[in-house]
Amino acid sequence: MAHAGADLPQERARTAAAAGHPALGLWMALLSAFVFASAGPFGKALMQSGWSPGAVVTGRVGLAALILLPATVHALRGDLALLRRGLPVMAAYGVVAVAGCQLAYMTAVRHLSVGVALLLEYLAPVLLVGFAWARTRRAPSALTVGGVALSMAGLVCVLDLTGAKDVSGVGVLAGLVAALCLSVFFLISAHDTTGLPPIALAGGGLMVGAVGLALCGLLRVVPMAASTRAVQVGALHIPWWLALLELALLAAALAYATGIIAARLLGSTVASFVGLTEVLFAVLIAWLVLGEVPGVLQAIGGLLMLGGVAAVRLDEARRGEPVSSLAPDADLHVASPDRT
Repeated sequence: MAHAGADLPQERARTAAAAGHPALGLWMALLSAFVFASAGPFGKALMQSGWSPGAVVTGRVGLAALILLPATVHALRGDLALLRRGLPVMAAYGVVAVAGCQLAYMTAVRHLSVGVALLLEYLAPVLLVGFAWARTRRAPSALTVGGVALSMAGLVCVLDLTGAKDVSGVGVLAGLVAALCLSVFFLISAHDTTGLPPIALAGGGLMVGAVGLALCGLLRVVPMAASTRAVQVGALHIPWWLALLELALLAAALAYATGIIAARLLGSTVASFVGLTEVLFAVLIAWLVLGEVPGVLQAIGGLLMLGGVAAVRLDEARRGEPVSSLAPDADLHVASPDRT
C-alpha cells in the first residue's frame, strides 16, 4: 500500500473527475484489500515450510520492487531533482513503513493467527490519536474517544486475557511494533511535500526496503533462512517459488497499483473505509489456507476493533481532517496499511 500527501484543491479535482466511476473504484479498493490480505496466510505458509520472517519479507519486497521498477522510472520521468528531493522520504518510507512494518507483521504472524496479527497492526489509527493529543494538547472528540475505547475493549477480547487461549508475548509485541511502523507510515505520507508521484514513492520505498533488508541479512542482524520444500496451501502442495511470487506479484505489486487506482476514483476517506475489509479477507484466507478459525471471543473483539477504527475515521471524515491533525484530508489511503 503507498500513501502520498496532496493539497485540498488537487483532492477535490480528482474526486470531481472520478465522480462517474464509483463502481470501478469500489471494485479496485476491494481487490486491493483482498490481495493485500493474502500476504499473511501465504507468508505464514512459507514460514511453516522453513523460511524465516526476514527471508519472506526480503523476497517479497525485493521481487515487488523489481516488478514496479519500470513504472517507478516512468513516474519519475528522468527528473533527477525530484529524485534527490524525495530520497529522504523514500528512505524513511522504505526502512520503517516497508521493511520495519512487514518484518514486524510477519514475525507476529509466525507466533499468532493471521487475523490477530493484522488486528494488532490496525491499532495504528488509535496510536495516531494519542500522538496527536500529546502533540497538540487538544483533546479528541467524543466520537474519536469512543472509537479508541471500542478498539481497546476489542483488543482485550482478541488477546483473550481470560486465559482460554495461549497468546505469544513475542507475537503481541511484534504486532504492536507493526502498528507503530504503520503509524509512522501515515505520518510520512502526511508530511510529504516533495511532489513524488505515489507509484514512485511505493517503488522507491520498496527498493530501499529490499536493499536494507538484504544488508541486514548479510550482517546477520536479521536471520535469513529459506527452504526449497513444497509449501502447503490448504489441501494443496505448491512450489516455494509460486508462494513467493504470489506475495510479490499479487500481495505487493498488484495490491499497491489497485490501491492507487481506488484512491484516485473514490477519494481518501471512502477508500480508507473499504480498506478495513482487509482484516475480514485475511481471516477468510487464513481459514481456507491455514485452517485458522478465530474463537468466538476473538471474533467479537475483532468486530469491536474494526468498529473503533471505523469510528475514528468517521470522525476524520466529519471534521474534514486526519486524526493526526498533521495535514489536510488528502490522499492518505492510496493502499492498505500492511503494510503487510
